[in-house]
Amino acid sequence: MPSSLNPDAVAMATLEPSRYLLCIAGAWQAAHAGATFAVTNPATNALLTAVPDAGATETQAAVDAAAAALPTWAATPAPARAAVLRRAAMLMLERQEHLATIMTLEQGKPLSEARGEIAYAASFLTWFAGEAERIYGMTIPASQPHKRLLVLRQPVGVCALITPWNFPSAMITRKLGPALAAGCTVVAKPAEQTPLSALELGHIFLEAGLPPGCFNLITCQNPEPFAEVIFADERVRKVSFTGSTEVGKLLMRAAATTVKRLSLELGGNAPFIVFADADLDAAVQGALASKFRNAGQTCVCANRIFVERAMYAPFAERFAAAVAALPVGNGLAPTTAIGPLIDAQARAKVERHISDALAGGATLLTGGAAMPDAGAGHFWRPTVLGAANAQMLIAREETFGPVAPLIPFDDETTVLREANATPFGLAAYAYTRDLARAWRIAEGLEYGIIGINDPIPSTAQAPFGGLKQSGLGREGGPSGIDEYLEEKYVALGIG
Repeated sequence: MPSSLNPDAVAMATLEPSRYLLCIAGAWQAAHAGATFAVTNPATNALLTAVPDAGATETQAAVDAAAAALPTWAATPAPARAAVLRRAAMLMLERQEHLATIMTLEQGKPLSEARGEIAYAASFLTWFAGEAERIYGMTIPASQPHKRLLVLRQPVGVCALITPWNFPSAMITRKLGPALAAGCTVVAKPAEQTPLSALELGHIFLEAGLPPGCFNLITCQNPEPFAEVIFADERVRKVSFTGSTEVGKLLMRAAATTVKRLSLELGGNAPFIVFADADLDAAVQGALASKFRNAGQTCVCANRIFVERAMYAPFAERFAAAVAALPVGNGLAPTTAIGPLIDAQARAKVERHISDALAGGATLLTGGAAMPDAGAGHFWRPTVLGAANAQMLIAREETFGPVAPLIPFDDETTVLREANATPFGLAAYAYTRDLARAWRIAEGLEYGIIGINDPIPSTAQAPFGGLKQSGLGREGGPSGIDEYLEEKYVALGIG
């Protein structure tokens, strides 16, 4: 049964609409036609507030503002840009509880996870503040005595950032941090399900001293007018998108018309491999952390759990028991471990995957049903399926929900082949105490992020991104800022 709510936190469900407007050139404003759309709580389906439903006119104004602000911000000394990012990070941490509560209200994740996300989001700002101060050019040895060869690194220009609903603060700072650090200006569109967290960041950046026009925010239900303006305007030189592979392919086609630079963090189908020599307790806890964080609604969460046959029975028993004990409820309740799914469509996909697996011979070890006592919320009992196989929908598609299929395997060669048998390559995990095997698996897995005995490898100082159809480019780490910089070669004749 969903756990009871904290009455003080529930009182925050009535939010002040005047705080949640479009941010264009540093001014907060409504949509020109006065249109709005509702933001609801996925745990209760209750209305939180309404935000402007912008279109092409507002998007064009935001691009104009970003273009006008670009020359001054690009010329701002790196230490001054870094100082703004550090002040914004400090404000985020000072307001961690407020920001986390808003995130839980609009996204549904447990408040403890939301607090963690705010800290994670702030870490991208502090990391890229340091990277702003380390944007080095180079000199190249010339082949002729009367020449000097130089490489300058300069901001790409106006950038459009399109972020998802599952990590509404971290996904924007992971893009915004390097963009602003590099000297770019930004037009951002948060997901329509979770715009409030992004709008709160808009207030924080203005308070931190970011000049007007450097960070513009557009909220809208229909992304097509936004995309049409962004991709048609040649002043927008880069688009960074986190979302589905299907939409990413559409954006690649659209970007070709003006040859925009793209960063794409797309779908995943993460394998989680448990070898017979693994620490059983660590593997169970790691699978719990990877699979059920944010109710399984993460692009890097374990989607297929492969367990070596000699380990299968004890792992399945202990893992199913641990999953059955996870408290489900409104994320504002202090005991909640699993919050709601984002909407009815997400719940329907979970149900479809489970039904297909059971019809194909999988066994239900725990869960497997919606929660009839959940009211209007989109809750689903955490589920473990035994005896799953690679032909099932749940192994071929990204479930994005609290369902863990266990797939037995017999040897390292076979599991490596099955783990790689997907068009996606974002994240993968393996548990083993054999150091040689750990190296072989890390090198053999066709994924951009590998966690060996580590269920949550993501961190601001390391590159994040996928192989194959999981995307292009990297976010985070030293290479993260490179995505927002152009290299300019200068050959200087000196006589």
